[in-house]
Amino acid sequence: MPEGHTLHRLARLHRRRYVGAPVAVTSPQGRFHASTVDGRVLLRAEAHGKHLFHVYGPDATVHVHLGLYGTFSEYPHPVVEPVGQVRMRLVGPTHWTDLRGPTRCEVLTDVEVAALRARLGPDPLRRDARPDLAFARIAKSRKSIGVLLMDQDVIAGVGNVYRAEVLFRHGLHPLTPGNKVDRALWDLMWADLVVLMRHGVKVGRIDTVRPEHLPAATGRAPREDRHGGEVYVYRRTGMPCLVCGTPVAMADLAARNLYWCPGCQPE
Repeated sequence: MPEGHTLHRLARLHRRRYVGAPVAVTSPQGRFHASTVDGRVLLRAEAHGKHLFHVYGPDATVHVHLGLYGTFSEYPHPVVEPVGQVRMRLVGPTHWTDLRGPTRCEVLTDVEVAALRARLGPDPLRRDARPDLAFARIAKSRKSIGVLLMDQDVIAGVGNVYRAEVLFRHGLHPLTPGNKVDRALWDLMWADLVVLMRHGVKVGRIDTVRPEHLPAATGRAPREDRHGGEVYVYRRTGMPCLVCGTPVAMADLAARNLYWCPGCQPE
């Protein structure tokens, strides 16, 4: 599932290409009520965690959650006939985009948008984020920090990669109860997520390895993985830790693969 930086990249792209002009909105698949916003001026495109919002106003916002299989495909003019199951098509002055396979694609009222966002935790990529709200939930929970970081009601936008990597970077075992994480450590982790995720927005991949551990510095081969980017533990099960050499461990936690280094993240 795409993590928060992907949705913020999409919001930035759609602001540049579509905001401020009338947008033709259709649903070739017929499963999205496009007529509500078709022909309106797109006022704003923004993301909150793993949710994308196209704000047409008044009282009309298209909400998209990509889920596991959703994808946007972006093209310059000319526009061609739809191919496959296209849930939503946007056509602007210079570009057009097709959305396929999302978990959610719907028109919401302002009240519905406010209710949805009220359920989400703070997003490290938003300027209005309040990390204290996330810590308040973490500090009173006996659930593991590994579970809490993936809970979008606690913190929005962090997925399996950022979860594994930020815990490694701060030497925190993923099964540590939330109420055992002190505020000073949380502040460092939040600040780190802000930096890492902003970098993800900029370059379009997740890089978490510090300069001294990169291939150019250590002489190791670059990572080869469809997810791209240099990481410490994510999808590196059994491989030596880049810092201490201990084999990276993997276990199931809440139906998701959990990665950590037993040497750098002791219980």
